[in-house]
Amino acid sequence: MSWRTELAAGIFAHQDQIDLVEVIADDWFDAPRTKVAALRTLAMQIPVQLHGTSAGLASSAPVKEKRLAKMARLVDRVQPESWSEHLAFVRAGGHEIGHLAAVPRTANTAADAAANIARARDIVGVTPMVENIATLIAPPASSCTEAAWLSSVVMAADAPLLLDLHNLFTNATNFGGNAASALETLRSLPLERVATVHIAGGRWLHADNGSDKRWLDDHLHPVPDAVFEMLEELAALAPQPLTVVLERDGAYPPMPDLLLELQLARAAMRRGRDRRSSAVPICGSVLGSSRGSSARLQALLAGIYVDDLLRKNFLSSPLEFAQSQNLTAPEAEALAAIDRTGLEMAARSFARKRQLREANRA
Repeated sequence: MSWRTELAAGIFAHQDQIDLVEVIADDWFDAPRTKVAALRTLAMQIPVQLHGTSAGLASSAPVKEKRLAKMARLVDRVQPESWSEHLAFVRAGGHEIGHLAAVPRTANTAADAAANIARARDIVGVTPMVENIATLIAPPASSCTEAAWLSSVVMAADAPLLLDLHNLFTNATNFGGNAASALETLRSLPLERVATVHIAGGRWLHADNGSDKRWLDDHLHPVPDAVFEMLEELAALAPQPLTVVLERDGAYPPMPDLLLELQLARAAMRRGRDRRSSAVPICGSVLGSSRGSSARLQALLAGIYVDDLLRKNFLSSPLEFAQSQNLTAPEAEALAAIDRTGLEMAARSFARKRQLREANRA
């Protein structure tokens, strides 16, 4: 289960039903030594996984050594069972997005992510599990599917996969698919590399026009039945031991309700194990771009996500704007065809995340 202060008493009272807790590492990077010592004490009582949220491993720019050094110190002091990070970019071109953003899925960004994972391995001393993310907007200028991109990254980096089933479900729901297509994506991944699994819940987020909507991965609602079905399928296809983490970030129900979700997860695992195949798709060629072009595109996307005036200028003449940004012609055309509803909703969601972070810092 996710470790949250609000859940601590319930977790300690039900350790017989909770095998492991996942702790958000970033919350502890600058904590006093006494608090870090308390986290180490927790890790001696119940297995702990440290989960990073802000490194930006999928960025086209090398992850700053300072960020990874903080994780290295925390890993050294806490001695967790493992650590993980997201395959996302969170900053580019001087813009802090404030949340996890999906990179254009290309061979170049897959290589960039693999290089950052290797850098993380060298500095922290342990290879991170890497997590797929949910997105409200289909990454523009992508040349391969989500499954192909994820497969390319973990194979190139020789990294374990933290497979977030609700994120797979969210992306399938948002971009023309359904629960069945989420299962198809699941089956096409290198499942032998899955070490940990996330399950969570979400809700519908409505666009300003009132007619369009996207499924939001908010960790504030019960796990949908479709995610338990995906967990059963995963258990049937991946014979290795799997750690399943129930994520909950707020709107906490009574502890018995969360324990029931853990029971449902265990039941899905048992069904899959009782049932008891797999080509790994490789990411296709990039849209004629280079590594430098990938970085420019990420910086431009970050600006469009966070800067209202820049976004307005882009939307007033998308192709002309994109062509003026030193992108390749195919990238400029792909960016000009961006999903406008998804862009509006992503910008709104990122802004709320930044406001929440600022409020928490205050």
